[in-house]
Amino acid sequence: MNLEKLKFDEKGLIPAVVQDIQSKEVLTVAFMNRESLEKTIEIGETVFFSRSRQELWHKGETSGNTQKVRSIRYDCDQDAVVVLVEPKGPACHTGTYSCFSETLYEVDERVDAPNPDRYRILTELQEIIAKREHEMPEGAYTTYLFEHGVDKILKKVGEEAGEVIIAAKNRDAEELKWEVSDLFYHVLVLLQEQKVPLDEILATLKERHTKKDN
Repeated sequence: MNLEKLKFDEKGLIPAVVQDIQSKEVLTVAFMNRESLEKTIEIGETVFFSRSRQELWHKGETSGNTQKVRSIRYDCDQDAVVVLVEPKGPACHTGTYSCFSETLYEVDERVDAPNPDRYRILTELQEIIAKREHEMPEGAYTTYLFEHGVDKILKKVGEEAGEVIIAAKNRDAEELKWEVSDLFYHVLVLLQEQKVPLDEILATLKERHTKKDN
């Protein structure tokens, strides 16, 4: 660890972008000074510097919504950091999963993009599932799955896998699309419950493919 590489501003602060390591959603932007950064690394949870109170604050110390730090990166100018975390609860004091819950502007890629990302829906689903786990909105199906735990989630994965087999055996392409979609969704819920990022699955697929080609 070499904090000398970082460039703190004239007030001794550096902006910290906090990102969910699984969903890649930006949860919040706060400030750290050298002491809070050292404390963050020491305890493995985010500790920021409050500019209004002029003191350190350990995220989740009173609410329980702590953020387990998995990685801290800094930019090419060394004047900002990105903190990748596993959030234990909502990041925002309002109770929302992310502080960035309002949309100012958005382009509908389905209409305007000449080459839309066909697989973006997986990332979007991952973000929604992560929000459901942390906010647990009443009446949501994903909330129901998390409330009943891993055994219920595993049961649904097994059921949907069986439905995929039946649809394929019956040569029912329309039914197969629906059942595979259901299976993908429940697998993403399982990954969230197990705290295994989708990126790690994709990296494993790439690694295996590379080894196979060699």
